[in-house]
Amino acid sequence: MNDTLPPQVDAPLAARSKLAVRTRRWVLLAAVLIIIAAVVGWYFLRTPGSAPTRGRGGVGANAPPLPVVAATANKGNIDVYIDALGTVTPRNTVVVHTRVDGQLMSVAFREGQLVKAGELLAQIDPRPYEVQLTQANGQMAHDQALLKNAHIDLERYRTLLKQDSIASQQVDTQEALVQQYEGQVETDQGAIDNAKLQLVYTRITAPITGRVGLRLVDPGNIVHAADSNGLVTITEEQPMTVVYPVAEDDVPRIVKRMQSGQAVTVEAFDRSGKTKLATGHLLTIDNQIDTTTGTVKLKAEFPNQDGALFPNQFVNVRMAVEARPDATLVPSAAIQRGTPGTFVFLVNPDHSVKVTPVKLGAVEGETTQVTSGLEPGNQVVVDGADKLRDGAKVELIDPNARRSGQPGSGSNGASGADRASSNQGRRTKGGG
Repeated sequence: MNDTLPPQVDAPLAARSKLAVRTRRWVLLAAVLIIIAAVVGWYFLRTPGSAPTRGRGGVGANAPPLPVVAATANKGNIDVYIDALGTVTPRNTVVVHTRVDGQLMSVAFREGQLVKAGELLAQIDPRPYEVQLTQANGQMAHDQALLKNAHIDLERYRTLLKQDSIASQQVDTQEALVQQYEGQVETDQGAIDNAKLQLVYTRITAPITGRVGLRLVDPGNIVHAADSNGLVTITEEQPMTVVYPVAEDDVPRIVKRMQSGQAVTVEAFDRSGKTKLATGHLLTIDNQIDTTTGTVKLKAEFPNQDGALFPNQFVNVRMAVEARPDATLVPSAAIQRGTPGTFVFLVNPDHSVKVTPVKLGAVEGETTQVTSGLEPGNQVVVDGADKLRDGAKVELIDPNARRSGQPGSGSNGASGADRASSNQGRRTKGGG
């Protein structure tokens, strides 16, 4: 007997099963949609007291004013600066060599020591040169005796010539001999001077004032004037110079400032650009532009009394090239950047703020020049702008009180500003 149902019996059962599955899916989907609609309806139809706060940033009829610190734009002078990357270069660098050959007997300096020009650095064995000086003196004494005797004979011959006792040729010969001995004596004097000079060269002294580097030769070694390494290197560090390139487009302004007779102030900062190392002045400008880079090299001089600048050190250079009088100046903290571009929050007489686009000029420290968008006397927000929107109400507070946490000139000090911000944040969070 065959238990398998015929095909005409299985088809209706399968159709009914698929229909039931589809029905359950539609029922579940409808239930989910109903739940979502109920939640949305509850959110929008709940009581007004529980609605989320709409007054963030001090906007709205019931929103409290936000405490901020404001500053007044004023007129003043500001300098235009050019920034560059420079290399600290000693004004003089000397590799000290020996000028005579011999054994290095002693070294009179400590590595890294500051030395003055003419100060003893090292001593070479002087004995061979003392012997040469003795020989030169001996030869001088010998030739001077010959010259003296030749002078005596010459006087005698001249007397005999007057008595017509000898021929004049003999007198001429004796005069030539005297001149020969005189020349020999001069040669001997040169040999003596040379021996004395070589003896002086055995004492190696500092040619300039500066700082010595590491010792390159130890005592006991034989040194030669032809040695390429030398004994030590001396760098002059006071004053110190910095060489840096600037774009060729800035050359006319720099030349104009130099020709005006005013000193061009140059500041050197560390690699991070935050710590000022030294202040100096522009010394000179190179005589040609590098065509491969489109820059020209400048050299500035710094007193470097504290030794903050070190040879071959990389520094950030900041040079004032132009002075702008009667500029509109605001604290740099007032400058905001966002969708409107560069803007400030301008405080209106009714203590509301307005987003005001501005154009910027020179920047000097914490002060920025505004070329358009503000007038001297306008008040701008410098602290608390992160919570503001256009049209928000603000309360001006004392910046000193804000820093110290004490009550300020307004009804709320710094602690009041923090409490207002915190309470507002809690209301917003609770409403949502």
